[in-house]
This record gives sequence, C-alpha cells and structure tokens, in this order.
Amino acid sequence: MAGVLLIIVLTFLLVLPSATAIGQVCGNAGNYTANGTYQSNLASLVAALSTNISSSSQAQLFANATAGKAPDVVYALALCRGDITSSNLTGCAACVNNSFAYAHKMCPYAKAASVYDDDCLVGFSSSNILVPANNITRDMSTLFQYWNPTSITGDATVVAADVNDLLTQTAQVAAASPRRFATAFMDASSSSIPTLYSLAQCTPDLSAGDCLACLQRIVGVINATTSVRLGGRVLVLRCNFRFENMMFYEGAATTRITPSSSSSGPPASPFPAPTTNKRMKPWVIAVSAAPPLAVVALCFIFYCRWRSRRYIKGRPRLRRKPWDNKLRGGDEPDWEMEADLSEFSVFDFHQILEATGNFSEENKLGEGGFGPVYKGQFPEGVEVAVKRLASHSGQGFIEFKNEVQLIAKLQHTNLVRLLGCCLQEEEKILVYEYLPNKSLDFFIFDEDRKLLLDWNKRLAIIEGTAEGLLYLHKHSRLRVIHRDLKPSNILLDSEMNPKISDFGLAKIFSSNNNEGSTTRRVVGTYGYMAPEYASEGLFSIKSDVFSFGVLILEIISGKRNSGIHDCGDFINILGYTWQLYEEGRWKELVDTSLLSMHHSDEMIMRCMNIGLLCVQENAVDRPTMLDVVVMLSSKTQILAKPNHPAYFNVRVGNEEASTTATTVSCSVSMR
Repeated sequence: MAGVLLIIVLTFLLVLPSATAIGQVCGNAGNYTANGTYQSNLASLVAALSTNISSSSQAQLFANATAGKAPDVVYALALCRGDITSSNLTGCAACVNNSFAYAHKMCPYAKAASVYDDDCLVGFSSSNILVPANNITRDMSTLFQYWNPTSITGDATVVAADVNDLLTQTAQVAAASPRRFATAFMDASSSSIPTLYSLAQCTPDLSAGDCLACLQRIVGVINATTSVRLGGRVLVLRCNFRFENMMFYEGAATTRITPSSSSSGPPASPFPAPTTNKRMKPWVIAVSAAPPLAVVALCFIFYCRWRSRRYIKGRPRLRRKPWDNKLRGGDEPDWEMEADLSEFSVFDFHQILEATGNFSEENKLGEGGFGPVYKGQFPEGVEVAVKRLASHSGQGFIEFKNEVQLIAKLQHTNLVRLLGCCLQEEEKILVYEYLPNKSLDFFIFDEDRKLLLDWNKRLAIIEGTAEGLLYLHKHSRLRVIHRDLKPSNILLDSEMNPKISDFGLAKIFSSNNNEGSTTRRVVGTYGYMAPEYASEGLFSIKSDVFSFGVLILEIISGKRNSGIHDCGDFINILGYTWQLYEEGRWKELVDTSLLSMHHSDEMIMRCMNIGLLCVQENAVDRPTMLDVVVMLSSKTQILAKPNHPAYFNVRVGNEEASTTATTVSCSVSMR
C-alpha cells in the first residue's frame, strides 16, 4: 500500500507546474534510501500537509504533521504567507506541493530540507522540528537570505538606522499579533530614504516571546552592506522578514513606522484610516474642535496634578543642569529621554526612602561598583532593587545617563528591566526589577550553591547571556558595548534565566560603528578585560566577546579567572584551559559538581572551544556574538581551532615566561 501511495504522490508532484521557490537549504541529516520507508513516510506527509493547510478553519495558513516511527520518522511543517485570503487556500496548498517538489529536485534524498517560496515555506527533517522550543527558535541551520543588488542612496548611517527601525518594529507588531504576522510601511515624506514596505511572520505555534526572539535573531543577520539595500529577505524555518521599495503584499499595511531620522511623529502607530478629499472650512474646524480640546486640556491638568503627588510616568525629560557640564568632558551630546516609556517612572526620593525602610541594613542586597543596592517594596506590593549611587563613587551624570537611557529603551528578555529613576539634588538612584536569585557569581563560585546549577542550567545561562549581548551589539538601534561583563553583572530570575545588568560603563555607537577609545582612565574589571583595552584603551564589540569567553570558562569550571591556585602552572584559567584543550584533557577543567551528573560531554567541550575562540589575543581573531550564537545553536557546525589565548602566562618553577606584554592575573575592580 505504501508503495502505491508513493507512486501516486510522486507522479502528482512531477506533473505540477515548476515551483517558483526563491531558494532552499538542504539539511545535514544525511540521505535516505531511494524507495525506502523514509521516502514513503515523506510522501504521505506531503498529501497530509496539503489537505490540512487547505482546510484550516481559522485560516492560520499553517500545518504540521508526523509520519512513521524511528528510525524512519519524518517531521514536516508548512506555512503560507499571512496575507493570503481564506478564499485562496487552494493556492496556498498548491504552493506547499510545489515547494515539496522543488525540495525533491534540489535536495534529492536528503533527510532534511527547507524551501522558501514567495508565498509559502516548507520544511521536513528526521529531527523533531515541530516542538517550538528555544533550540528550534535559535536554530540558524535553515537560514536563507536574498538581497536586492541596488543600494539606497544617501547617508549610510541614517539609511541603516531607518531600515533597522522598520524591521525591528515590524517584528514587534508581528510577535504581538495572534497570527504572528504583520505588514508595515515607512513613509518617505519625512525621510531621506524611499518609501519602504515590510512584512514579518512566525509560525503561529510560537509564543510571542519566541517569535520576537526568532525575528530579532534574523534581523541581527543584517550588516553594514545589506542594511542599505533597496530590499531583501531573511528566512529561517520558524520566522522570516522581507522589505521592498514597492508594496508586495495584499491589503493595507497594519502599521505605519516613522523613521528615526525624522523628528516628527511617534515611532509606530496603527495604520491611519483613509481621509476624504472633501475640505472643511477653517471656522468649522475651530468651532467643532474647541469643546473637545477644552475637555482634554482640563483632564490633562488634573492628571498632571494627580500624578505629581505620586510619581511622574511616561515621558521623562531629564535635562542637564549647569553643574553637569564639567562631567561631560565636552564630547557628550545633549541628552534627554525621547522615547515614550509607558513602563518607566521618575520617583520622588521620599517614595524610595519609604520603599527601602530608609535604606536599612536588613534591606541591603549588596555593594555594587558605584554604590549599594537595596531591596524595596512599594505600597502596591511591587518588589524592586534600588541602586543608590554614592556621591564619591565616580559615576557622575554621564554614567547615570547611560544606565537610564540604555536600559529604559532596550527591551530584551536577557537584559535587566529598569523600572525608573530618581534624580533629586545629590541623589542619583536607579530602580530595577527585583531578581530573587541574585547574581551568577553567588552560585558558581560557592561550593554548596553551585550544586543547584546542573549543566543544562549553565548552558541556558551561557546561551541567554549570548542572546543579550547579540541584542546589544546588533539588534538595538544603536550599537551598545557593555565593557564590564562578568558573573556579578549577570543577574538570575526565579527560573535562573540570565539578565545582563550594570550599564554604567557602557558605550553607545551608531549602528555601523564598532569601536572606540578612551583617553581617560581605563575602567572595568581585571580578569575580564580584553588586552587591547587594558593596555591601549581600545574597546569594541570584540571587547565584550573577550569578557564573554572568560565567563564561559568560569561557568564550565566553577573557578574564578583569578584563582591562581586552581590553574596548575598557569597564572589564570585561560592558559590552563588552552593547555587542557591541546592535550585532550578537557575534562579536568569541568566543575567537579558536574562530573557526577548526567551531562553532554560533547556540548561541554564545544563550549570550551567557543570560550577559547572568544579570548584570542587579537580582536580580529575573535568571533562576533552572532557567530557565537550560531555556534551554540548549531551542534553540527565545525568549530575553528583556537590559538593560545591572551594573558597566556606559564609558571615553571621560580621562572615565568609570558607571550604578552601585559600581565593581568586578578579580578580587582578598577572603579
């Protein structure tokens, strides 16, 4: 019976019109045997998916199915573009069938393949691709991209920022939509770029968070060259986006996006209703508008007076005072918070005192580099972490501005959430979400608490931190270099998910700028500081990559980079790890608390390799965070062999040999 079904389906596929797929990705799961059970199962899936997607009651234009049993089980899914109307589901089914035929032609006998058509996408594999788990949304092995060869004329920085705005905000709207689909356009009337149209879509079985993370990941694929193209598309099996300078989708756009280079209008708004050509006389407009405006004005006055008694919400504008000029150094732009931050609050100092019990010792959570951190609770029951900046800490208005401007605007699941601030006389206070599990160093360097972190939790912390850094380096409108990544700045929520914190030393750049330098004192933490920054004051996104590499090795080993007594003949963990890697004794690095647990030796060794690649002495030899995320998510990708790391110091008896001019061996705060 299976043989008859196979013949019927393959005959049906061969007589279909030629597929119009824009591209395909043949998987690396190996090949199946011709006319075998796997091919029979795959053929039955084609018919099932075609039937399911054409009979979708909710017109979600999505279907998935499984056929067979191991070792010949096949998983497949199909997704049609969200603007296809429910009356054209037969066209959707035809696209799916054509795409499977295209896969059979371009990836003959492959056990896994993905095909991307203008109107649909399909994918099948011997691995379970149907569970919308984190590893699926992070999978970049099905990545396909296509770019218009023509570039947009104009200032490349402005163009790149506007295109990034368009795609980022379209992704946000799509993720928030129940169908995980959105279209948008960016009007050229107030910008130097032409009108651009965009589309973003995820498979509707993804959660809003997974959809947004998936879209942010592929938006991060855009580089300085592709960000100025006149159109393009990036697709993976679970999500995709497209933008063009022409309307390529059906129906009206759901969102209008104002470019960042324009000073007028909000960043995104619902698509406006069409206006008529009939014109009103001016006196009619004035008379009809006066009563509503008066009511609005009165409501606004009462609202402002009411909220001034509590705390200011919404659109804070913290303007520089004259005494702040001496903190600027003459090279900082004027700053005020321009975003409409509905979740952000400017608190009164008395509210902070009440919430923290007058900064009582029993509410003190710890001592940060710039001052103490206290636990607080507002009358509504909301628990917060309050960071009170010491007047002698060295963090002036510039550093305070950095944290407020950065964290309030940046939204990512792996970044700590800033709820508000207080700037009153000499007091500079930041109010964060409260994370009950403190910071990463509280666990991995404690012999008892480290037992709570098995390998799966540690890997999730590594991956989550990498995602947060990738967002800072690529996904945000402005490039952000953290400059002080270390375990004490990785906070853990109730489920041990990591959140990057402490942006007081962060630097902001335009989207196509990667590096900078400082003529002031070098600030940061020894042991996590890249050599080019420690010795020459040069910092870049690769500086954060170096710090991340040290973090990986500390998570694997449960040892501080400065723990000289734990590193054999080496002055730090970097050289010690490299020696163990070279000699094939990598298990000696692994935290002993992990050895008694069930864990993946292959993944631990892979992370060790990635960590060594991140701490290479020359910045150009280190991967980007996008490379790191891809290496972590694709277990089949062959990794490069690392050279010896930076700060490679070998201790032989009483003599020391060093391959670097700078010897940094201990984690001492430089603040």
